[in-house]
Amino acid sequence: MKRYLVFSILALTSLAATRAYAHHSFAATYREKDNVTIEGELVQLDFRNPHSFVHVDVTEKDGTKVRYAVEWGGVGQLGQQGVTRETFKVGDHVVITGAPGRNPADHRVRMVTLKRPSDGFMWGQAPGQTVD
Repeated sequence: MKRYLVFSILALTSLAATRAYAHHSFAATYREKDNVTIEGELVQLDFRNPHSFVHVDVTEKDGTKVRYAVEWGGVGQLGQQGVTRETFKVGDHVVITGAPGRNPADHRVRMVTLKRPSDGFMWGQAPGQTVD
């Protein structure tokens, strides 16, 4: 019985570690070495775990509107950085930089920085950037 219990615990631990490792493979979804900037109006904020999403309507160069899904941190991580469900409102104008999705048709970005020009709110820090 003791041998069965030890085997079960080891198997569950191994399975949990494999799932946690697989979950954080952003490189499978995003081109991590590339960077894009999008600018538009916030239309939805999914403040949740394990990752929050900001949905932004962006006017493209040809005048068409495209909705981008921007992946962000989880509720706990963002909360420690002072971001709450009330930090943003639908209609806020935002400028976001991040890693573009591997499939351009998906209009996805993994957020690196976010700025709200109306009040200067800034989240994240670009490499080499200093905070005033």
